[in-house]
Amino acid sequence: MLCILNFYLFRIAPQAGAILFLFVFSLRPTPMHGDPHLYDLLNRLAISYQYIEHPPAPTIAIAKQYWQGYDATHCKNLFFRNHKGSNHFLVILDCDKNMDIHSIEQVLRQGKLSFASEQRLMKYLGLTAGSVTPFGLINDKEHHVHVFLDKHLQETPRLSFHPCINTASLILRTDDFIRFLTYCQNPYEWISLYTS
Repeated sequence: MLCILNFYLFRIAPQAGAILFLFVFSLRPTPMHGDPHLYDLLNRLAISYQYIEHPPAPTIAIAKQYWQGYDATHCKNLFFRNHKGSNHFLVILDCDKNMDIHSIEQVLRQGKLSFASEQRLMKYLGLTAGSVTPFGLINDKEHHVHVFLDKHLQETPRLSFHPCINTASLILRTDDFIRFLTYCQNPYEWISLYTS
């Protein structure tokens, strides 16, 4: 476990004209990056995960540098709103798959879509730009956001997502991730976003 080394300097009352300084060292665990409430929930649900700490990774291209060598399907998470702004959707797919917004509109059949603003991202998922993740559903107390997952993700044993901040990633079993989604109670469905 990573630790932070703290040292404290105490000045002892002078004895016989001398001043003695006493150094006291302590070790404490480095806090994991991400939302503490998320880690508490995963522990309560008995969901195990692999924690990867890395520099800020606001884009897939940057994040891939730090995901190399890890056995998991890393996901792309897109947050959309409908034309009226009354509905919001989180679309999850393999990070190596590219889909334009018009193709996603045709598959979702939710009318015209656009990327939701940073203000809406914070309002509904409690997240900032560059850190979009389904783990933000813990902040959607009214279960407003509808989640669409590409069905191909069901075929992979492990998935990875940011823990509500882009300076870390969590790898967990796909069936455990589904348990997390079920706990959140947001509507979700598996769809076919692409053919291969």
